[in-house]
Amino acid sequence: MSTDAIVLLKEDHKDVRRLFRAFTGAGENARATKADLVNQILEALTVHTYIENEVMYPEVRKLVPDLEQDILESYEEHHVADLLCAELAAMSPDDERFDAKTTVLIESVTHHIEEEENDWFPQVREALGRKELQEIGVQLIEARKKAPRRPQEPSALKKAVDAILS
Repeated sequence: MSTDAIVLLKEDHKDVRRLFRAFTGAGENARATKADLVNQILEALTVHTYIENEVMYPEVRKLVPDLEQDILESYEEHHVADLLCAELAAMSPDDERFDAKTTVLIESVTHHIEEEENDWFPQVREALGRKELQEIGVQLIEARKKAPRRPQEPSALKKAVDAILS
């Protein structure tokens, strides 16, 4: 298994995209399947945003100051995803807005993944050496072990993001 931070994060992206495709292809009357898929999506995104927010973004912010604005935008995109995840976690799959909210989450996260993979990751790879990316990867693996598995309440999310950015 690679410890390259970008490789690890891209693997997460691949898993999340697979879950998104499964949800989108589940059909109108697949409530139980969709509920299960959304629970898997919520866990995957909660863990992924946690490790990026706690490890990747602070490290890159410190080591590659030119990417400051990209990192701030990524924090905000995570904040939006985290809010949608928290709202979905509190919803029943029978709620009339369940599918719509999941679709908005999928669209938002897909946009974020595309920006990271097409714009941000290549700049990070160019700026950091292989050794630095492997060291960050080891930190990501360790952070994953203690990452929350369920979305936090929106007020707790805001406090966490504000603490990171201050």
